[in-house]
Amino acid sequence: MPVPGAEQLARWREEALAAPPTRGFGRALSSGPRPRIIAEFKRASPSKGVLGGALDPAGQARAYEAGGAVAMSVLTEEAYFQGSAADLRAARSACSLPVIRKDFLLHDWEIPQSRCWGADAVLLIAAALPAVRLARMLELCQEYGLDALVEVHTEEEARLVAPLRPALIGINNRDLLSFRVELEVTRRLLPLLPDESVKVSESGFENSEQLALFPEVDAFLIGETLVRTEEPQACLRRLRGH
Repeated sequence: MPVPGAEQLARWREEALAAPPTRGFGRALSSGPRPRIIAEFKRASPSKGVLGGALDPAGQARAYEAGGAVAMSVLTEEAYFQGSAADLRAARSACSLPVIRKDFLLHDWEIPQSRCWGADAVLLIAAALPAVRLARMLELCQEYGLDALVEVHTEEEARLVAPLRPALIGINNRDLLSFRVELEVTRRLLPLLPDESVKVSESGFENSEQLALFPEVDAFLIGETLVRTEEPQACLRRLRGH
């Protein structure tokens, strides 16, 4: 994505600071009956190719809310996931769920941009952000009223992130380089995370039995299982044990 000009940056900052309060992504992940599910909308992935290229984000959002999801994740990365700001806006407009912008965010200006796009939260990936840069991005999220889900995958990343005391920490069970998925990654990393952080496990969950293996986890992010099914509402209810 090209770096925006000074005029565009100024508009984003002004609009983001004046935006109404978000829907409370972090609050949704830490209250209400378990298992709490963040339902993801994505059209494609680097490992699986096109998943649901013709899916309607608004229709999917309504199904997710009816199925009992507590929040929604929308991919906005274009090259590998075929996502867009339009997908995020359409999904959020169609439901009352808080929505996280899932992308590879690297720059300060992407935080106010995300707020202007309608995001209630953003994903910050520890593997892509040195500790000093990650701390800066977290400060900006606070400044602009966004929640931030900090993602880790290795013990080293978990130890580097822990001193920052993020309110929300996600454990990605999928290796971003090999695309291999292991649910045991969550089990290994949970003891390394701050007690007060809300803990999210991401990727690899297909049934309620798997979710039940991790009672310490506050919320689960589930994507491919939901975008591949023709009945996302019913699928969510099964995942939640209903």
